[in-house]
Amino acid sequence: MRRLWKGIREFTRRGDLLLLLLCVVTSVFGLVMVASTTHWSNSSRFVIVQGVALILGVLLYMLISVIDIEIFADHRVLLMVFSTVIMLMLRRWGIEVNGNRAWLSLPFLPVNIQPAEICKITFIIILAKILSDRRAHISAPKTVGSATALTLYFVGLIIVLSHDAGSAMVFLFIFLIVAYVSGIRGWWFLIGLVAAALLLPLAWKYFIQDYQKQRILMLFDPSIDPTGEGVRWDTNRSIAMVSGGGVSGQGLFHGLMTQSHAVDSQYSDFIFSAIGEELGNLGCLFTILLLVSVIVRVLHVGLHTPNFMNRSICFGIAAMMTFQMLTNIGMCIGVFPVIGLTLPFVSYGGSSLITTFLSMGLVSGIHMRPDPDAKSPYIQPRL
Repeated sequence: MRRLWKGIREFTRRGDLLLLLLCVVTSVFGLVMVASTTHWSNSSRFVIVQGVALILGVLLYMLISVIDIEIFADHRVLLMVFSTVIMLMLRRWGIEVNGNRAWLSLPFLPVNIQPAEICKITFIIILAKILSDRRAHISAPKTVGSATALTLYFVGLIIVLSHDAGSAMVFLFIFLIVAYVSGIRGWWFLIGLVAAALLLPLAWKYFIQDYQKQRILMLFDPSIDPTGEGVRWDTNRSIAMVSGGGVSGQGLFHGLMTQSHAVDSQYSDFIFSAIGEELGNLGCLFTILLLVSVIVRVLHVGLHTPNFMNRSICFGIAAMMTFQMLTNIGMCIGVFPVIGLTLPFVSYGGSSLITTFLSMGLVSGIHMRPDPDAKSPYIQPRL
């Protein structure tokens, strides 16, 4: 008990309370929107699950803040084993949702969990540790090869076991951003671009599902589902919701399409559309400002820590948040294909909310322990 109180006092003195405040405010706003988007169901289950996840997320934020991140990084082999095992569990207890077998339904848990959300955090820590250990030879083939192999391993696990292309793309984006800001030479990215172009036809043929291909192609080919009753259905209705709200919206709990449940997964994948309809353009802007504030704070902590690995972790978490935000919003306004990525802190999803708070707890811990590293040069891209 004494250790517990000591940890709480340390957190209140040195933890990143501003980041916690931003996360909680954004999550409470999301909770209100979850209540509105699920009002049609006459069930409080969604709000209860999200509320409990918010409380657990705050507690995890505090707990992770007081644990030295080096403890996790020094056991990256265990993190790899853990990530592999939790993904392999999808073979036995995975359930399919919207074409992806990405959810675990365990008999002893009242809710489903999404392993890929947890693996994002372990991936960022392992990637940052690999690059940190070889920062003196950051552009050496061994360094780049190890980081690339790690990324392809996680992407392969997700594609093969869950067919969740959206989550796989998050890992790729995190890798690109962390590698770039870590100082890996620009010609490595050119080599990667050429390799990706050569392998794209193979990936399109063997790894992209037919429904995923249709979602991508419809952005460029108007002849695909011209009536809007197939693959374009959710996208068209989502766009109608955003445009129907005007500047100030139709009012919370009063959106015509939102309250009639006009779009599937409107409380998760398409919650930004409901914000647009009920709170209008001002509500959309407010949502973006909240999320950008969190991302800016994460980047601020990363830029002000002299430790190479900690900076990489902060940039990785910021990249994860940024990609999911841009993709989700782009999906709702019809400029990106529907790939099932939630809006951080705002969309319904217990495992997503908890793991996002966990990642923010890592940032808070870095804020608490700057850990000067005299051997580590300031991160900057080297082209």
